Amino acid sequence: MIRSLLIANRGEIAVRIVRAARELGIRSVAVYSEPDRLAPHVLEADAAYRLGPASSSQSYLSVERLLGVARAAGVEAVHPGYGFLAERAHFAAAVRDAGLVFVGPTPETIQAMGDKTEARRRMRDAGVPIVPGLVDPVADADAALAAAEEIGYPVLLKAAAGGGGKGMRVVVEPEELPRSFDAARREALAAFGDGSVYLERYLDRPRHVEIQILGDTQGHVVHLGERECSIQRRHQKLVEECPSPALTPELRAAMGQAAARAGEAVGYVGAGTVEFLYQDGAFFFLEMNTRIQVEHPVTELVTGLDLVAWQLRIASGEALSFTQEDVTLKGHAIECRITSEDPYRGFLPSTGTVTHLQVPSGPGVRWDGGIQAGFEVSLHYDPLLAKLIVYAPTRGAAIARMARALDELVVRGVDTSAPFHRRVMDEPDFRQGALSIRYVEEHPDLLNGGGDEEVLRAAAVAAALLEDEDRQRHRTPRITASQGPGSTTPSAWRRGGRPWTDA
Repeated sequence: MIRSLLIANRGEIAVRIVRAARELGIRSVAVYSEPDRLAPHVLEADAAYRLGPASSSQSYLSVERLLGVARAAGVEAVHPGYGFLAERAHFAAAVRDAGLVFVGPTPETIQAMGDKTEARRRMRDAGVPIVPGLVDPVADADAALAAAEEIGYPVLLKAAAGGGGKGMRVVVEPEELPRSFDAARREALAAFGDGSVYLERYLDRPRHVEIQILGDTQGHVVHLGERECSIQRRHQKLVEECPSPALTPELRAAMGQAAARAGEAVGYVGAGTVEFLYQDGAFFFLEMNTRIQVEHPVTELVTGLDLVAWQLRIASGEALSFTQEDVTLKGHAIECRITSEDPYRGFLPSTGTVTHLQVPSGPGVRWDGGIQAGFEVSLHYDPLLAKLIVYAPTRGAAIARMARALDELVVRGVDTSAPFHRRVMDEPDFRQGALSIRYVEEHPDLLNGGGDEEVLRAAAVAAALLEDEDRQRHRTPRITASQGPGSTTPSAWRRGGRPWTDA
């Protein structure tokens, strides 16, 4: 087993990795930028090293500084988490060249799957269904027009070197294509340093369904069921659940087998995700994410497997201790991404200090958080603050549990996406499982300002907090210097606990 680990990330995923490492007896080393010096992942790790200032390019994206910390801390392995350098082949190669273990697939696999056209070519050759379209970039707008005529409108222009909605344009008419092609190339070049663009058929109302896979160094690949990730905004996922309400057992098996073939085709090692678009009974390969996913907790709750722990075991050379036949899905899990954004103002970023945090609890409730009271939320990094996850025997029970948990969640000091999620839990189409990637734009009322119910709930919570604070203030004894022997006033000393204070 790996004995020491550098976590090349921040926020809730860094906290998650620290906890998995501790349970396996692995020493964890955190890194931080100056604004993150008192962040939860820094405080929970066994050791922490400063990388640099707030700018990601001088901190979390600096390969040189990260490897410098790895040498100084004497670690054996590096876990990239997700985001930042997690899917950068050059970082995985640099870690390997430094004589360290990279917790994830090989640089070659990351490189192949990071190139969307190469990924489509490999999936086609492996017998995995792909969306009809090209497997090579187009050279110019004229070539794009010719390809679009053959594929049939509407078409989707996509960046070959990246994802996340960057370098992506939907084209409905030929007259739109030259302008959209130029815009997609510029955006792709700015985001990924590569302006290559290809075309595929545009599916108008697909569902986004992805399959979790695990592969070990002995060549075994298993699939662990699917996640429904159709509720998105600008190609960024907002709500995820496992299993999908759309899949039959037969379709689940077929999609899982296709995902396993995809992993085998690229010699996949570690935890990865094969993403599909599903529409009208057919599914098509979208892309492969060569890292742990933000939404991995819903799979963990339904399968009973610790995916981060398995990443570390596989990186240590362990073979999978179970087969495909051993994998079963039990119950239902839902995850809401709690971000520092105001859903009633177009998801504008919100910054400030978290002045109060009340985390939901109770049966079947999980909080993967990267914040605490006093934490400063800035514009320097991704707005993801935490993930609220629930588990229950059925989908209906999971929705009810998530609604209850969202009612309990209180984050003061910054606006969050929680009110949007609470509305989704009550929305009829969501409750019936009638989803597509156009769900948010087809339900604009979810974003039309806080209604009376939200105002009343917020007022009730605020009133309860103020009442509790007032009660605690009058209940707490005042500790004075005049206490002497025989005094009946409680002292500040407490065995096994914190002292009372006059705060």
